Amino acid sequence: MTTKETADLGEFQFESGESIPNLEVAYETYGDFTGDNAVLVCHALTGSAHVARRPDAGGETAGQARAWWGDVVGPGKAIDTSEYYVICANAPGSCYGTTGPASENPETGEPYGTDFPPVTVGDWTRAQRELLDSLGVGRIHAVVGGSVGGMNVLDWLRRFPDDVERAGAVATAARLDPQCLALDTVARRAITSDPNWNGGHYYGGPEPQDGLARARQIGHIMYLSKASMGRKFGRRAAGREAVREEPPDPAAAFFPYREVESYLDYQADKFTNRFDANSYLYMTRAMDDFDLSAGYESDADALAAFEGELLLLSFTGDWHFTVEQAEALAEACRDTGVDVAHHVIESDHGHDAFLVEPETVGPPLSGLLEDGLEGRAITDTAPDADDTSEFAPVHTSLFSK
Repeated sequence: MTTKETADLGEFQFESGESIPNLEVAYETYGDFTGDNAVLVCHALTGSAHVARRPDAGGETAGQARAWWGDVVGPGKAIDTSEYYVICANAPGSCYGTTGPASENPETGEPYGTDFPPVTVGDWTRAQRELLDSLGVGRIHAVVGGSVGGMNVLDWLRRFPDDVERAGAVATAARLDPQCLALDTVARRAITSDPNWNGGHYYGGPEPQDGLARARQIGHIMYLSKASMGRKFGRRAAGREAVREEPPDPAAAFFPYREVESYLDYQADKFTNRFDANSYLYMTRAMDDFDLSAGYESDADALAAFEGELLLLSFTGDWHFTVEQAEALAEACRDTGVDVAHHVIESDHGHDAFLVEPETVGPPLSGLLEDGLEGRAITDTAPDADDTSEFAPVHTSLFSK
């Protein structure tokens, strides 16, 4: 059984101290609830509640043409919806059904725009907890998410440690590094410097699509590795059919329009048709602001109250959230006695690997849900005393059935 609903959580106060009179949260559920089989899936930066394929989707759900983790979540898949009751909710501040900047402010009858309160990952977690309460779900079997969705998972462990039995944090870290913060800053400036942004109050008029397009292109460069870009594009010129509508500068007609340029333009065009520029500002700021240790002495201290099991997945080609960052998080867990395993996947796809490699992501998550860390031979990566490397990768063969 699947459902696509919107829950009205009533008045909601954000961590900034500001409130809105009604927070509506768009969510989808898959499977039947039996009391102890709930699995919460947290989406990434521009994802929606549409995590798995639905028989009633009709080609597009929540602005997305396909389920963002449809090869991982579903009947008979790694997160098996014939066994688990899977919930995925769109985060506050986004634009896929949950209240955000593009939503109507009931006090003015106009879209909030940038009058919408600042949003944090903690606000996402608290909204999810309220949604689960409204669905009659208390303690959850597992919470799973990738990228900033993995930060959402970590926030669950520090905010509601008694409510989670198992957790899977994929391609994530305790905080962004300065390089990623810098790139996100440039992406936001691309939006706010667009003459159509109008201080965030552009609804009903021309939208800042050029700025949003540039922001998305920066994001795509962050999500790919050098190896994957070399393999996909090289320095090749695009085919004759891939002709840009307008050369960006007079000299451009002399030089080849390369495949990598064509790819970035195509992705930007698709994205501007489905996402809101203000939401991109709000969601990236929430990600940039997240720091697991905020309010605590350390990452270890932040997770000390969690008594369940945590599986960390990282990818060798991911420079957005690196293997080293995941290992540092695993070490913090070991320091405080949290039952943790860090599974390193050899991949040159970059950060996108958690979305495009279901064959490597799925088995360890399935093992975590079925048997926890022990039953599926999920091996920790704490280095041996004689090991001179910083960590010892765990190979995916350990998870094959």
